[in-house]
Amino acid sequence: MVELAEIDLLDPDAFKDGPPFAWFSKLRKEQPVFWHDDPVAGEGEGVWVITRHKDVDYVSKNPKLFSSYANTCFTRPPADEMALALQRTSLINMDPPDHVRYRRIIRNAFTPRMVDSYEPHFREVVKGIIDRVAPAGRCEFVRDVASEMPLVAICELMGIPLEDRYDFFEWTNTMLGMDDPDLNVSEASAQEAQLAIFNYGRKLAEMHRKEPRDNLVGALLDGIVEGEHLTEDEFCNFFMLLIIAGNETTRTVTSQGMKLLIDHPDELRRLEENRELIPHAVEEFLRYNTAVIHFTRTATQDLELGGKQLRKGDRVMMFYHSANHDEEVFQCPAHFDVGRNTKEDVRNRHRAFGIGEHFCLGSHLARLQLRLVFSEIVGRLRNPQMDGELIRLRSNFINGIKDMPIRFDPEPATA
Repeated sequence: MVELAEIDLLDPDAFKDGPPFAWFSKLRKEQPVFWHDDPVAGEGEGVWVITRHKDVDYVSKNPKLFSSYANTCFTRPPADEMALALQRTSLINMDPPDHVRYRRIIRNAFTPRMVDSYEPHFREVVKGIIDRVAPAGRCEFVRDVASEMPLVAICELMGIPLEDRYDFFEWTNTMLGMDDPDLNVSEASAQEAQLAIFNYGRKLAEMHRKEPRDNLVGALLDGIVEGEHLTEDEFCNFFMLLIIAGNETTRTVTSQGMKLLIDHPDELRRLEENRELIPHAVEEFLRYNTAVIHFTRTATQDLELGGKQLRKGDRVMMFYHSANHDEEVFQCPAHFDVGRNTKEDVRNRHRAFGIGEHFCLGSHLARLQLRLVFSEIVGRLRNPQMDGELIRLRSNFINGIKDMPIRFDPEPATA
């Protein structure tokens, strides 16, 4: 029996075996808006934990009441004023009207028509990825499969040489691995990784000035907000956000999706026999094991939410796994069903990409990559099983998997 006093969602170890769904269920039923002490921030400090789908939507759709800019969207804002000011130049930490104006700069690069134009090439990329592992009958799935397509995609969209993609793999791992002792990441090394991405962005900006290109970097540098181009810091923050969001999250959903299929062989068999279900299975991967665990907002005034009185300046933490397992929205949410989307319109109700002002710009790109990857996996990596220990990222922010060795029926080399 779960007790409210046991719940500590600020402790990364609470997620060591995956999202604590029993805790989320308890909170949705008894304390959907739950005051959570934060001893690290100081005595009497804390956050309001938001677990119901409808409350996550309300917070997300009302940026005038719940600000991303005030203290950033992360659990704890930087104490240093200069660092806070720099983080506020990132799109993810902006409020309207600035958010709307800056978002417009890159929106055209992510239209469904533009993204769909990459499909034939990305399909060949995915085929090459599986060609390299299928004859061996085993692979380290995260490194050999899940990380490859997102890295290639974001590099090609930004004009980054493909041979540099592993640098970004390491840099983003370092930035997101602060809570993981296995990665041995210090605050200094995380800052060095951020600086490396910034410096790479500056190099791309210089290359664009000398030889303009029609890509995502060009869209950022050539875009105009209120008569002015982005400053170098603003561009580098955009660049870093797109690198992390375009790499880490899709990698995570690919890894989590594969693990779900290994754990549910009957559902995998459904996909093998009914390939038209693959786009629907992608929505179930996104719903069931969302990549981003939470984002935070700050109340801009005294208000009531879920029967609780919030004060101006209070932080609220929205847990997307909980919203995506809300019994009021999804039938039998703990049941993994690759055909769920054909019955429940899950695509428009799960919150893996957020909702409202900050809905993920790259959602169509992510869906395309996931659909292509699993279309190839389902047909070629037959009878997959774990082939060693699954190692999760120690984090209460990203639902990541670091290592996932798997084995499967080797594909004949001539296939």
